[in-house]
Amino acid sequence: MKITDVKTALLDETLLVRLTTDEGLSGYGTVERTREFVRPLFAQLAQYLIGENPTEVERTMLKIRRLGAFKPWGKAVSAVEVALWDLAGKAAGLPVHRLLGGKVRDRVRVYNGGVVYPGDTLAESVANLKAGPEGFTMIKGGSAFHGGMAKVPGFTYSEPRDGFAYATRGPLSEWALKDSVDKVAELKELLGDDIGLALDCGPGWTLPDAIKFARAVEPFNLLWLEDLLTGDYTPYVNPRQYRELTVSTTTPIHTGEQIYLRQNFVELLSTNAVRVIGPDPLDVGGLAELKWVAELADLHGVLIAPHGTLDGLVGLAALVQVCATLPDNYLAFEYPVGRPSWWYDIVTGLPDPIVKDGFVTVWDTPGLGIDFNVDEARRYLTEQDKDFFD
Repeated sequence: MKITDVKTALLDETLLVRLTTDEGLSGYGTVERTREFVRPLFAQLAQYLIGENPTEVERTMLKIRRLGAFKPWGKAVSAVEVALWDLAGKAAGLPVHRLLGGKVRDRVRVYNGGVVYPGDTLAESVANLKAGPEGFTMIKGGSAFHGGMAKVPGFTYSEPRDGFAYATRGPLSEWALKDSVDKVAELKELLGDDIGLALDCGPGWTLPDAIKFARAVEPFNLLWLEDLLTGDYTPYVNPRQYRELTVSTTTPIHTGEQIYLRQNFVELLSTNAVRVIGPDPLDVGGLAELKWVAELADLHGVLIAPHGTLDGLVGLAALVQVCATLPDNYLAFEYPVGRPSWWYDIVTGLPDPIVKDGFVTVWDTPGLGIDFNVDEARRYLTEQDKDFFD
């Protein structure tokens, strides 16, 4: 079997990649929603992929893995890796989880991620999530810099800065720190002991404020505090600062969604700089890459809660497959949804309902276990992409 083409198509805000072969099988991958600007990178990768045997996943990946970088520039390589596993599974007649070593759990825990039940306040939104049909046993909310507070006058002693993805960074004012702690108390009272609470907090905090905050919320037994110092769209990690934060508190500290490749996790894990990591399969380099990172984390006593909030339904299928195979340090993955809602009309093979009692049951159909209702999907293709499914 040989790869004959690397096709991409933009369906609303989600970029798909399709690897076609000379035997008529296709494999699908995807890019995180709203990140379609990486599309030109696929033309660069195609010259190394066409003619390769897609069932030899690692041999093929050795040709392209060096062409990615920290989020968002590893997305194209990651999407191709997912598509290769989809193809390999279809060719073998096996689900991807069997090719990754087999599942060790029959259902995978998820937390809210892309599921949003709006409310006038964060507390109202979290209350709506608690009451939702998914039955989440873990819920993550936004806080401080990740909750939009950075632009509130007086929140930090620094000047608010416009720019892409968390440009503002600086010391918190006294009222801002107290307000952040008070919101945690409100949310934990709302959720009680039955539903775990995690907070996505940054990046943007200074180390002294992060230490104060993590210590102040210790009584609430949070699942984690995420990306306080660096994180989402930060092209570095600062493991030494994270380690100082981690050893200063019993509150678990989390980062890692922006990191590309296992090599860039080594210092973070070998120094126990955090207690939880959250690599995204569509940023870290794919499914095997995420599993390598998970295994390394487990050797160092670090938990894993993979990121995925904007990964769409193809990303959801990929996350289910790989998370079924992860070691016992697995917590839950961030549940992505189809947006717009017509994605549920064009993707077939998903269970209904997808989430029950906070879990997704792992399916055993070949590849990622999903396919496309092509006639329906064609309705949403642009003129530029009209031959995507041909």
